[in-house]
Amino acid sequence: MAQHSNHADIIVIGGGIAGISAAAELARDAHVLVLERESRIGYHSTGRSAAIYIRNYGNATLRAINAVAEPGLVTPEGVSDFSLLSPRGELMVATEAEMDTFQSYIEGSVGVDCLTSAEAVDLVPILRPEPIAAALYERDAQGIDVDRMLQGYARLLKTRGGRIQPDAPVTQLRHDGVWHITAGGQDYSAPIVVNATGAWADHVADLACVARIGLQPMRRSAAIIPSPEGHDIRNWPLFGSISETWYAKPDAQQLMVSPADQDPVEPMDAWPDDMVLAEGLHRFSEAVTVPVTRVTHSWAGLRTFAPDRTPVVGFTPQSNGFFWLAGQGGYGVQTAPALARLCAALITAQDAPLSSDVIHALSPIRFA
Repeated sequence: MAQHSNHADIIVIGGGIAGISAAAELARDAHVLVLERESRIGYHSTGRSAAIYIRNYGNATLRAINAVAEPGLVTPEGVSDFSLLSPRGELMVATEAEMDTFQSYIEGSVGVDCLTSAEAVDLVPILRPEPIAAALYERDAQGIDVDRMLQGYARLLKTRGGRIQPDAPVTQLRHDGVWHITAGGQDYSAPIVVNATGAWADHVADLACVARIGLQPMRRSAAIIPSPEGHDIRNWPLFGSISETWYAKPDAQQLMVSPADQDPVEPMDAWPDDMVLAEGLHRFSEAVTVPVTRVTHSWAGLRTFAPDRTPVVGFTPQSNGFFWLAGQGGYGVQTAPALARLCAALITAQDAPLSSDVIHALSPIRFA
């Protein structure tokens, strides 16, 4: 089969980290083509990620995926010559009113230390000690080099004979035993389609006449502010409120601050809402001893969730070769190594890297 044929064994729609990593894994055993609506891969959620691996982030299903994904981040064979992770840590603080949330987070968590207010301030000296009733520290939370990860998977895909077609928004999907796809004015075909389109995944399902999942894109904003004067922030952990009303993370010699907003929106090239950003920065400023004097840069991305806030991975119950890889929410980068391997295993009928209980929890059949 010619490398540049518009027919493939598998077509992955979506060139974010989910689609590119899955395509790279699938290309080990199949001819794979990725169709990306934008002019470059990773343009939307992937390129706007907070870029941190947190083992205890998410529900029980996600924590199981996180554990399986970690070795692929530490030893990213074929993707990078060295670890995609770097030391960071995560510090979450709780007020008296947030203690129920604090206790819920700790349940089922591993590798987490409970700290006093004073110990939290030792880690991040700008925190106000008075409101802190308790704190927890996950020392094994680590930064992720998202761009190196994405480009590494893209290289692996191409090395295995796969292809990425940019500027190819899908406008038609038709199935007659094989999927016929019109994208960017060109026609493509494959017996299997992987829907890895993030915020647009339900829209692609509509085009394919496949039942929607009920996915909801949610906007998450962030701003860069100057480093607090007189402080070396390079080794500070990511820090924030346990109920996710704000969080902050060192970004070179500056601080990235997010209001941790989750506003439902339509699929779009997201931008920050000035009022939401201002309110989040106010909550941050109330928790620290330094004023927010100016914002040097701001942006927003989309986190897309299924109704149960668990990713959707598997063939549609209609059994027509339409495979869901969607609903990763705010966990898409850190779960990508595990979900890419699962995607390849389910499509090629090989041994899966996750337990049957986790696979069942991820299956789109749960919405049938």
